[in-house]
Amino acid sequence: MKKVTKWEDVSFVISSSYREKVLNGLNVPKIPSKLSKEIGINKAHVSRALSELLNKKMIKCLTPEIKKGKIFLITDYGKTIIKKSSEM
Repeated sequence: MKKVTKWEDVSFVISSSYREKVLNGLNVPKIPSKLSKEIGINKAHVSRALSELLNKKMIKCLTPEIKKGKIFLITDYGKTIIKKSSEM
């Protein structure tokens, strides 16, 4: 079954440069502090964007059971959203 793009989610991502950069930065698994350094965004902003993207199922946490040093990765849905947003 083909996944349907939620245009509200595309709009949600492109309305924030932080969310866009975080989503683009998670093509390989990363911890928030490394991601923050790589994309040049404050850790607090990265954490907020991660939380928002996690709630929208655009990323997943590979280590949900630990408190510190969680590892995040973009989902297939997130890849679809970022592809659509780059076309705009």
